Amino acid sequence: MALPKAYRLKSRQDFQAVFREGIRRHSSHFTLRALKPSLDTAPPATKIGIAISTKVSKRAVVRNKIKRQITAALYQLLPKLVPGWRLVLIVKPTTAESECQTHKFLRELEELLAQTEVLNGHS
Repeated sequence: MALPKAYRLKSRQDFQAVFREGIRRHSSHFTLRALKPSLDTAPPATKIGIAISTKVSKRAVVRNKIKRQITAALYQLLPKLVPGWRLVLIVKPTTAESECQTHKFLRELEELLAQTEVLNGHS
């Protein structure tokens, strides 16, 4: 199950802007880069991109499985997100070694998003 198109960060310029200007938060399996919405325009939906390199695993099957698990966890968090943010979730190489499941990813993502104040209520 993929993220809805309205929530996908697609263009190279968007990714570069988030890496250049965004804030950074770390957890054991992820690094979150987040760019706050500009105050001059009405905020669109929060856009999310997932970056997973071959350092995580040389096998595309493994990388795609991790990406699907992350997407499933993010899908549950979509209603709680503050609109307008641009997020890039970078997967660390330790993720492939540990047998993480979607519920662990969900907990870790919730903590990262709360630290960054992207979640409504900052739980």
